[in-house]
Amino acid sequence: MNARKFIAASSREALQLVRAELGADAVILSNRKSAEGVEVVAMAGSELAHLNETRMRSHHAEQPRSAPRESVSARGLNQAHALGAKVLAAQAERAAPARAETPPANREAQHLMAELKSMHDRMQAQMAGMAWSTLQQQDPQRSGLLRDMVNAGFSPALSRLLLDKMPPAADISWVKRILAHNLGVVGGREEVVVRGGVVALVGPTGVGKTTTTAKLAARAVVRYGADKVALVTTDSYRVGAFEQLRIYANILGVSVHAVRDANDLRLTLSGLKHKHLVLIDTMGVGQRDSRVAEQTRMFDEVGVRRLLLLNATSAGGTLDDVVKRYGGAGVIGCIPTKLDEAVQLGTVLDVVARHKLLLHYIASGQRVPEDLHEVNVDYLLHRAFKEIGKPSAFALQDMEFPAFMAGVASGAATGREYAL
Repeated sequence: MNARKFIAASSREALQLVRAELGADAVILSNRKSAEGVEVVAMAGSELAHLNETRMRSHHAEQPRSAPRESVSARGLNQAHALGAKVLAAQAERAAPARAETPPANREAQHLMAELKSMHDRMQAQMAGMAWSTLQQQDPQRSGLLRDMVNAGFSPALSRLLLDKMPPAADISWVKRILAHNLGVVGGREEVVVRGGVVALVGPTGVGKTTTTAKLAARAVVRYGADKVALVTTDSYRVGAFEQLRIYANILGVSVHAVRDANDLRLTLSGLKHKHLVLIDTMGVGQRDSRVAEQTRMFDEVGVRRLLLLNATSAGGTLDDVVKRYGGAGVIGCIPTKLDEAVQLGTVLDVVARHKLLLHYIASGQRVPEDLHEVNVDYLLHRAFKEIGKPSAFALQDMEFPAFMAGVASGAATGREYAL
């Protein structure tokens, strides 16, 4: 591919050089600032068309039946060529000296950069769409696994990473094995009930902190006795928050305490040093509430470890934001909740693996203590892929998949967080 590099003092001058050297049908491949000014990489539209025709002939020789699908991709490239020519022509018109009025330089530069970025993104999408279409034709098993992962709720970043590393004879068992390798599970003496100490359960409103606090307390009472367990709440905002925790405490026969600030918490914990396990139920507010940062500072100041609760029914972007807002050195792991309500488990498992959070338990209902379970990774992955293939308005179909993957190809995470 004979791509040419042009360097000029401004974007306008660089585009004029491109047009003069490569013609009006030139296609811009990249545009960036450099020490010398602006660097533009471009190639003649005829050369790109020739490359596409060569590729089509080669692919046609290998798979003659796929020619109609390739012609669709060729039309996409022709649209990219036309777009490149249109942008170049528009820039030449703006640069003409006979123009009566010239907009401010900064506004014109911003408009130019926006047009270049739009053209570059569209061309990337066209190329990515061709790649996914070719993959579906040449390796339907791998592309099918990729589609299943996305439909199970796993991120496109992780799905593409697994596709790149996938051996030729891979199947769903290989995918599950790699995912299991990336899901850390705490066990033995590190398990929160066994290790003891002071642990706060944190997370946004409605994630199930109070119920999960009671479930953990019940496990500790069965193992160590009610006199070795205490409950604390920092939630002075919700009406009836302390009363709900007090009801659980009375049922379990353990003490319960309410605190307001760091000094209050420090004094309360000083009086509970003889307890094997002290569980702190926290306030229920949205993860973007300023009080979340205040709460984190309070726990860090007192030296309280934290367990982050993740709602398995939440979207991936929301869960990422929750981890970002509640994360920190004091977070020792997580407990996914509401698994009984979640249709897809891939999203929460993806977030847990990407942020390297240790799984302590999983919660799947309101019953205390029955609905708190030890982590079984094989079961979680079985659940994650169990619903694949069932009709759903939100599931990607074969013909939609190339366009979807092309749309997310640029700008998504690289997936470097995963260990393969």
